[in-house]
Amino acid sequence: MSDEIAARLTEMGITLPEAAAPAANYVPYVISGNLLYISGQLPLEGGKVAVAGHLGKTVDVASGQRGAELCAINILAQAKAALGGNLGRIRRVIKLNGFVASAPDFVEQHLVMNGASNLIAGVLGEAGKHARAAVGMAALPLNAAVEIDAIMEIAE
Repeated sequence: MSDEIAARLTEMGITLPEAAAPAANYVPYVISGNLLYISGQLPLEGGKVAVAGHLGKTVDVASGQRGAELCAINILAQAKAALGGNLGRIRRVIKLNGFVASAPDFVEQHLVMNGASNLIAGVLGEAGKHARAAVGMAALPLNAAVEIDAIMEIAE
């Protein structure tokens, strides 16, 4: 990991967890050429879903943003595992796809995703600025409030 990224993580009070193992028949990440695809990450903390329920029903926007931050931390943990510990190999986060468990009338998925976008940009600097989607969903695995996947360009 680059010293600059490590310093930003420390400054933000973030310790990356061990990358979570897949919960079914899939891999946590795939590298194809210079692209790193990271499977959807849930808001896990200490091995458990930390933010569960539906935005606009049982979860408020601030809690949803915290869930998105946890997803982003887990994305970085998966990237670290994929890249042999060297997050400095990330040239650019191309896109984050955010899925937000939402009540039918909830329309602030974009605000929830700001939690992840702000964290990724804060940790990776210019390389963390990305395109994204924020989509409302009827339900997510394990009743998670948020799930996010990522596509990154990496250096060889």
